[in-house]
Amino acid sequence: MTDKELKELVASLAVSHEEMRADLVASQKQTRAEMEKLRASQRETDRQLKETDRQLKETIQETDRQIKELGRQIGGLGRKFGGLTEGMAYPSMKKLLRERFHMEFIVPRVEITRHGRSMELDVFGYSNGKENRAVVVEVKSRLDESGIEQMERIMARFDEFLPEHRDKQRFGIVAAVDCSQEMENQVRQRGFYLARIQDELFVLDSPESFRPRYFGTC
Repeated sequence: MTDKELKELVASLAVSHEEMRADLVASQKQTRAEMEKLRASQRETDRQLKETDRQLKETIQETDRQIKELGRQIGGLGRKFGGLTEGMAYPSMKKLLRERFHMEFIVPRVEITRHGRSMELDVFGYSNGKENRAVVVEVKSRLDESGIEQMERIMARFDEFLPEHRDKQRFGIVAAVDCSQEMENQVRQRGFYLARIQDELFVLDSPESFRPRYFGTC
């Protein structure tokens, strides 16, 4: 190889080296740029995730608030309707208890507390003397099995909360606005009178053959 050829080879190698170095530098710059774009994209993704999480928490909190408010409104509506039903029942029930069962004393919304325990009666009536009877009326806007069980518990605890009337013969009346046929049958099978609403008045809805269940002294 002549000196000229050697010089040309060295020059060619030098050019190739510079080209490779330039390509490597360009590749590194491109890699850095892509990595920076990736980091920026990741930061944006993180920001979006945080924003989504914040919005989700706010939505959950607002949903919880709405559910609580709805529960409060439903509870208030239930109490309002229950009170309305009892108020509507009382005048007609009072007349029924006086004329049909000859009750001398009739009072609505009785609450008794003894020994730290309490019991509420929607309507309570009693008579002394010859009749010597007491009646408990439980009023329900919509009667279900729990309402019948409640009446059973009241009658079972009567002596505990009203010992001054333990010598009286007691019976119960379940007054309901809405009552299925199944519930009607259960009320009568348990021995309680059933009263239903007719023309905005509560009237007895028990057949002539019905025999009530008496508690206490017979």
